[in-house]
Amino acid sequence: GNLLIIDHGSQYLSIYGNNQTVLRHVGDNVKGGDIVANVGATGGQAESGLYFELRHRGAPFDPLKWASLR
Repeated sequence: GNLLIIDHGSQYLSIYGNNQTVLRHVGDNVKGGDIVANVGATGGQAESGLYFELRHRGAPFDPLKWASLR
């Protein structure tokens, strides 16, 4: 599937994988609530599913920590 990486600034990235369609492109502004991609049965998976990861300074971290930062 297609991979989408959003740069949130301050070295924070959100990564979305297994996308069937990516709706945003390099340089597009994205705000909370925007639809950025459509998930599909891709990446060798039998069912639809989203790969989601958060990174700070290149290292993955627990998404619950991101929620508590906001």
